[in-house]
Amino acid sequence: MIEKNNRLTTGWGAPVGDNQNSQTAGQRGPTLIQDVHLLEKLAHFNRERVPERVVHAKGAGAHGYFEVTNGEIAKYTKADFLSEVGKRTPMFIRFSTVAGESGSSDTVRDPRGFAVKFYTEEGNYDLVGNNTPVFFIRDAIKFPDFIHTQKRDPKTHLKNPTAVWDFWSLSPESLHQVTILMSDRGIPATLRHQHGFGSHTFKWVNEKGEGVWVKYHFKTEQGIKNLDVNLAAKLAGENPDYHTEDLFNAIENGDFPAWKLCVQIMPLEDADTYKWDPFDVTKVWSQKDYPLIEVGRMVLDRNPENYFAEVEQATFSPGTLVPGIEPSPDKMLQGRLFAYSDAARYRVGANHQHLPINRPKVEVNNYQRDGQMRFDGNGGGSVYYEPNSFDGPKETPENKVTPYEVSGQAGEHSYSHDDHYTQAGDLYRLLSEDERTRLVNNIVGAMKPVEREDIKLRQIGHFYKADPEYGTHVAEGLGLSVPVQN
Repeated sequence: MIEKNNRLTTGWGAPVGDNQNSQTAGQRGPTLIQDVHLLEKLAHFNRERVPERVVHAKGAGAHGYFEVTNGEIAKYTKADFLSEVGKRTPMFIRFSTVAGESGSSDTVRDPRGFAVKFYTEEGNYDLVGNNTPVFFIRDAIKFPDFIHTQKRDPKTHLKNPTAVWDFWSLSPESLHQVTILMSDRGIPATLRHQHGFGSHTFKWVNEKGEGVWVKYHFKTEQGIKNLDVNLAAKLAGENPDYHTEDLFNAIENGDFPAWKLCVQIMPLEDADTYKWDPFDVTKVWSQKDYPLIEVGRMVLDRNPENYFAEVEQATFSPGTLVPGIEPSPDKMLQGRLFAYSDAARYRVGANHQHLPINRPKVEVNNYQRDGQMRFDGNGGGSVYYEPNSFDGPKETPENKVTPYEVSGQAGEHSYSHDDHYTQAGDLYRLLSEDERTRLVNNIVGAMKPVEREDIKLRQIGHFYKADPEYGTHVAEGLGLSVPVQN
């Protein structure tokens, strides 16, 4: 029994029974709005910083276009902007680091945000991902705790490696992403020389109402380049805006960066039989099982005219969807559907979607009124409720979300698969000997400041389970023995 004065509680003092798993309708969700503990955590977390973003505070952005290159994609999705070869859609992208403040260095070891806003003829579509195909955690209920470990210690106001590795060592699902982060890919040479990923699984639906599961991959046409750790540290001191400057100068000089968008497509029925849970964002789908299919090409050809108006005030949410693209039961995605828009409402305001950078290219017709900074006509004297008898905007049943079957008991379910080691081990074994050496050296350097040996040993145990050589080399670098494996 936990002592009463040491129980985790909600903001109103009620004890929390499960802080690792959000409530879902059955094993695969979706997440239930009745999970007030989850909602409170996310809503409070979004309001912890004023006024910069809580995460992804340091960023750079650019305008461009997306052009479809594969006419076969329309058989998978009715999304209008993907309907025919040659169709161009204007877009805006924001690249960012995750953990640092708005004045932090571009060349730190950190995942890079990769957030794309497509201004389609059916409204905006936001694809909000990273430069990695996986993430550290797979349930949104753990996100505020994870980000707290990446931020500053409330006592010292310094970064806290002990907190970082304590959380990761107690969350073995993070091992795959930790391996990527600590590899050469953890510090891209520029924002142009990195891939981008939607990371989550999404659902595509065609005109017939037939669905498939899909994952997005943006493949850089500039090639992958990464920074040497010593050069990155040097640049962090001499030019902390190195990536921002590089992107701006490249576009200004007419050297327009481009990415090829590809997708992996999985039949709906495969989700029940695939060797990995396809909705677990800490796992990838093998490209041997689901090969990449080209969709189109993204080109960045115009810099912002005003950083604040176009980059800082840009808001993104994976819930900003268009007909033909829908969420999956991915628990991390389900939480983000709420949290990102809620963060934008707090940071920029309830009417953030009216700002020029966020405003759709198509007319907006709804019954949302008032709120801070409502700078248009606020609906004028038109009807302000629905349903109504005054010919106001009406719903379109053909755009209803396609149903899918859910089963099971409503409760706080974990994912059914807990193999956090195979894919991380496969990645380690794919690396060259030199790449493995740099990976281990980066991990050792990051773990040396950790204050407690038990935390180091627990994390080494995870590396060892992924690959014995992996764990052994980290242990040797830290001057420790590999812990006895179960």
